[in-house]
Amino acid sequence: MKHTAIILILLQCCLALKTNSTILHKYESIFNFGDSLSDTGNFIRSVAGLPVVPKFPYGKTYFGHPTGRFSDGRLIIDFIAEAVGLPHLKPYLEVVNNGSIDARRGVNFAVAGATALDPTFFATRKIRTFTMTNNSLSVQLDWFKKLKSSLCTTQQDCKTYFKKSLFLVGEIGGNDYNFAFANGANFEQLRPIVPIVVGAITNATSMLIEDGAVELVVPGILPMGCMTSYIATSPLLDKDDVNTTTSCLNRYNEFARYHNGYLQQELQHLRQKHSHARIIYADYYGDSMRLFESPKQYGFSKLIQVACCGAGGPLNFNVSMMCGSSSHTCTDPSAFIQWDGVHLTEAAYRHMATGLLDGPFTSPRLVA
Repeated sequence: MKHTAIILILLQCCLALKTNSTILHKYESIFNFGDSLSDTGNFIRSVAGLPVVPKFPYGKTYFGHPTGRFSDGRLIIDFIAEAVGLPHLKPYLEVVNNGSIDARRGVNFAVAGATALDPTFFATRKIRTFTMTNNSLSVQLDWFKKLKSSLCTTQQDCKTYFKKSLFLVGEIGGNDYNFAFANGANFEQLRPIVPIVVGAITNATSMLIEDGAVELVVPGILPMGCMTSYIATSPLLDKDDVNTTTSCLNRYNEFARYHNGYLQQELQHLRQKHSHARIIYADYYGDSMRLFESPKQYGFSKLIQVACCGAGGPLNFNVSMMCGSSSHTCTDPSAFIQWDGVHLTEAAYRHMATGLLDGPFTSPRLVA
């Protein structure tokens, strides 16, 4: 009987520790920066009136209508918000135009097409590229600073408030390479700019910490060599360099790993500089690569290179006729990893969010 009582006391202590750990990671607000992987409506509001995507069938799976998200439904950021009991993040450009929205529960600053570097950077380097938006990471940070005064007034107030907030700095940086590669840039031109792209991301992270952020998630980029857009448009020379297991393009994936490795190295330096902050690396590469390597294990029955929504053909992708413009859409997006050849399906994002929240794809763990 005595031993039973001791065991019960120990169990109660352990349960209390687990509960406290869970409570410590219940965020009261989320602030997100990035590109189309997490944009919940800033892009469509920044180009109001122009005939741009995403229009239907974007949003068909979950929302039933287009919301500005570049997928058939929810994104990773949506699943994270749901997991911590917060509403889906409103885009900043909706918040500033609607005074009734409660910004204190979180705001999304991400814009589809955003780059980590300002667009002028590429012009000065004579790297051919194009831009969907001028709302780069530095612009998104300016938006945050403008909004900050409405979130908290004094330094102590901000410190208390942001201590219970989660900041996601990306994914961003992928477009710095995507747009340049699409315009004919080669690896030799883009490899030297990786430290500069990473520097923009880590500088933004450092600025947010100085503004009061203490818990930050900084994702790496996706395996670009697995994306339909790369596979369908790459020259024959690149297509000779194909992974026999996944059919992904090896050199592009090696480039993505180089960026991610450099980012992790710089985040470690940032942790030493800001020891009071919790800086978490999110491995988007590994998290999504498991889907490409073992699709059937995760319920994906269609070829991993084929887009659900596109212009028809072997991979259902044509860069001149993207999803939403006289396109062919699959009947079951959950059977596909890729939504439009550039972005993933809600089903894929759900698995990735689970990998970040419950699995080994955050370092240190997001939920400790």
